[in-house]
Amino acid sequence: MKPLDYNIYLIGFMGTGKSTIARYLNTVYGMETVEMDQIIARREEMSISDIFKVYGEEYFRELETSLLSEMQTKTNMVVSCGGGTPVRSKNVEQMKKNGRIVLLTASPETILERVKNSHDRPLLENNKTVSYISGLMEQRREIYEAAADIVICTDGRSKKQICDEIMEKLFNL
Repeated sequence: MKPLDYNIYLIGFMGTGKSTIARYLNTVYGMETVEMDQIIARREEMSISDIFKVYGEEYFRELETSLLSEMQTKTNMVVSCGGGTPVRSKNVEQMKKNGRIVLLTASPETILERVKNSHDRPLLENNKTVSYISGLMEQRREIYEAAADIVICTDGRSKKQICDEIMEKLFNL
């Protein structure tokens, strides 16, 4: 496959598979992978949870916007965005400038199963229930759907099936 002349931005609620799918696209297509949360945590020298606690969500969203701006000069990257990245319209505008936005979805039950043993998700730390996850997902659903160029459900599917569908839909945009 020839390199893409744009980036793929993976958005969606935590636990929908953004990091996993980004790694798989890197392996199969040789695309550079960017994990936004990892880069921000490394640059700030603190965990995402600590950034939220110490500086607040607004500060964190500014860091995301700044990082997305840096990526405007690059192409053929797959970017795994934090779950809240598209909540800020400035971030969606940045992604649309040089990329296609792929929304990954999963059921609240699937998400709970995937995140139940994780302690680096500040919005879920003391709320790991299907009803809480479902409510938070519903708050973001319209924002995610409005930002997305394509939507892919990850429930019960292999990485290969998901990536094949992403590439097929992107080439048909």
